[in-house]
Amino acid sequence: MNFQFLRNSLRSLSITGILIGTLFFCVSLTPSLLPRTYVMQGALCGFAFSTGYMIGVFLHWVWAYLQLPEPNRHQARGIRFLISFASLVTAIFFLWQAAEWQNSIRILMQLHPVDSAHPTKTGLIAAAISIVLIAAGRLFQFILRFTSQRSGRFLPRRVANVVGIAVAVSLSWMVVNGIIFDIGLRALDSSLKQFDSMMEPDVARPTDASKTGSSASLVSWEGLGRRGREYVATGPSKAEIEAFTTKPAMEPIRVYTGLNSAETPQDRAKLALEELKRQGGFERSMLAIIVPTGTGWIDPEAVDTLEYLHHGDTASIAVQYSYLSSWLALLTEPDYGIETGRALFQEVYGYWTTLPKDQRPKLYLHGLSLGSLNSQKSSDLYDVLADPFDGALWSGPPFSSTTWRMATNGREPGSPAWLPRFRDSSVIRFANQTTTAEMPDKPWGPMRIVYLQYASDPITFFEPSALYRRPAWMDTPRGPDVSLSLRWFPVVTLLQLGLDVASATTAPMGYGHVYAPEHYIDAWIQVTQPEGWNAEETERLKGFFIQRRSLTE
Repeated sequence: MNFQFLRNSLRSLSITGILIGTLFFCVSLTPSLLPRTYVMQGALCGFAFSTGYMIGVFLHWVWAYLQLPEPNRHQARGIRFLISFASLVTAIFFLWQAAEWQNSIRILMQLHPVDSAHPTKTGLIAAAISIVLIAAGRLFQFILRFTSQRSGRFLPRRVANVVGIAVAVSLSWMVVNGIIFDIGLRALDSSLKQFDSMMEPDVARPTDASKTGSSASLVSWEGLGRRGREYVATGPSKAEIEAFTTKPAMEPIRVYTGLNSAETPQDRAKLALEELKRQGGFERSMLAIIVPTGTGWIDPEAVDTLEYLHHGDTASIAVQYSYLSSWLALLTEPDYGIETGRALFQEVYGYWTTLPKDQRPKLYLHGLSLGSLNSQKSSDLYDVLADPFDGALWSGPPFSSTTWRMATNGREPGSPAWLPRFRDSSVIRFANQTTTAEMPDKPWGPMRIVYLQYASDPITFFEPSALYRRPAWMDTPRGPDVSLSLRWFPVVTLLQLGLDVASATTAPMGYGHVYAPEHYIDAWIQVTQPEGWNAEETERLKGFFIQRRSLTE
């Protein structure tokens, strides 16, 4: 009986759906921006096949609705066998090619090539996911038909069909929104909140009264949160900087307020400002307003390098706005980061502008990922024109960043989308692993903005329009870390990039969404112009950070 049920289920599958689903399955095995494990690849193949299958079902429905000719039952049986057999053979062939495609990315990212992409495991995972998704699609179809038939007893047929679609869509949305978003995200937010408040045994409270979180601090050690405690308790000390540079240094100032420090973003920003003033942050030569990522994390590679370059004569200030990872925070609470970023900028900038210009620090902005997006939105150009801040370093800017998008779309002819040149390069420049923002023939203006981005970063180069259009960054020449085997396919490329976004931080350092200190060094030099660093000393500093990284890997 179970065998008969299986046979009936297979016979009921759409021939058109199988054909398009197999096509999507096969091309989803081709490379995108990041390497994939067999689990990730299997999940992608499952979603790709299911998406193609549903498109095929819809196209067949349109064909039938238009009453176009179809094969009879005997012809359909032969066609089904041929298509099923050809699809199976084609899928197996593509599965065995997947390792070569993945190696085309891995080699560029200096990873060891793989001998196998585990085609059997990949296929089984894809099959399992496809079954679940197609079953969900059939449940949707059942609800639609059931509702249409019942309402068709007292409504016109076309109206009943509309009612069926509306009910099926509404129920599906209620389930997805209620279970995944409401229950799931609330539970995740609650667990992350508890995790954030947990005290780490290996992170000691500062004994120096000048430090944030110390007994003399305006911000309690508990109120900093896990990411804040990690930030203020780590980083290079005065002694460590002097040991490397052999020059006098200062103890870097790091100010941070967590979500539990005060009730509102404005209150947290005011508290951070007062703590910054208490520590003498406005007496340093440079001050950086940093917007963290969604979890409140600040990339140590960005700040450590800045503090070494300026011999510790620095101050940085940041305020937490979320517990969630950046992509979840962007989906569920996109305004929180913007509100917090603006509140912090207004407090710091407002006080900074009251100081004599020759006695105040240079002011810079910084953010990575979602922090970059929120940092860009923290100020309005028209509000700072009379007294502009000195510059910004924004790394891994999300694709939705308005300023980044404007500069990329308005790039000079001949410059690639993954490394644009914007107008005369006096205000905005771009840098990556192989190219710094240095342009000897292009003088900087009074404000220096650098976007540090990798061509393989899906957070930056994800494009919703990839659903139906080839992204400009795929044109030749391509970025140094983008596979030449990458091809654009309608719908499937969007699915591939979506998976890349979810796994963006799994890339090796210096690729994807993981930014390396040596590249931060080049970018900071262009933005902040630190004194006393020649090419030889800069390379020595890069080597120091590379060696430090190798010791922790």
